[in-house]
Amino acid sequence: MKKQLKNLTIKDNFMFAAVMLDEENCKGFLERALQMKIDRVQVSAEKNIVYHPEYKGVRLDVYAKDENNTRYNVEMQVSTQSSLGLRSRYYQSQMDMEMLLSGSEYEELPKSYVIFICDFDPFGERKYKYTFEMECKETAKAKLQDKRKIVFLSTKGKNAEEVLEELVRFLEFVKADIKESQNDFQDEYVKQLQKFVEHIKKDREMEERFMLFEELLKEERKSGREEGREEGRQEGRQEGRKKMAEITTALLSKYGEIPDALSEKINEEKDMEMLKRWISVATEVSTIEEFISKIS
Repeated sequence: MKKQLKNLTIKDNFMFAAVMLDEENCKGFLERALQMKIDRVQVSAEKNIVYHPEYKGVRLDVYAKDENNTRYNVEMQVSTQSSLGLRSRYYQSQMDMEMLLSGSEYEELPKSYVIFICDFDPFGERKYKYTFEMECKETAKAKLQDKRKIVFLSTKGKNAEEVLEELVRFLEFVKADIKESQNDFQDEYVKQLQKFVEHIKKDREMEERFMLFEELLKEERKSGREEGREEGRQEGRQEGRKKMAEITTALLSKYGEIPDALSEKINEEKDMEMLKRWISVATEVSTIEEFISKIS
């Protein structure tokens, strides 16, 4: 059965990313997750829903930085995965590479956090929070000081006395199903998130973005099923490219008439990954001219 926006809870990737686009929501989460005070955060909207050729799939996460230039990458995980450690390594490397490519020197790399919110226990130790840092096996006195931390939050924790009460209430909200998510969790921050969830469900533009996201996931799953099948593979790819071109055109059409040259360029593009990148760009821009500028 096809998912509908109205049936999502905050544990759904799309809803979580949409809610955390609000900087106060994101700030509140980071303060609870990391147990530290943050004055302000800036959430990167353009990195919110993207297709990563390197990762071979649709990635939907939250990328933010604070007043000290500390970087944060947050992702919701609802199904058990054995490769979360490697996934965190990938995210860390992407944040570092972005800084270096922008002209920063190694010694200027800021603190960074990769945070996974898991609706399962990733390590089976019944903890609400697992924090990882590089350490020396031979002596605790040697500190690497690489400024990196990886944090796993779990909704299945049993050690409430060891973590912030506010974090536990947030994780209980994450764990809740659609009916339970309407409950009173006795927490002002959770109440704020509940209001945002309801607002998003009534937003037509967010509904369009959700439909786009579902199409990307559908196309990704279809590509996966077709992998290894020689017969009909080319036809499937052509159909996929056609669908991606239609989505791009539909997103741009609300900004006015699409120039013939641009329409031709979109329809003749053969690279599926390029088309998916264009879809991502089309969700970010506010004019056709801006779209043309970004893909040129």
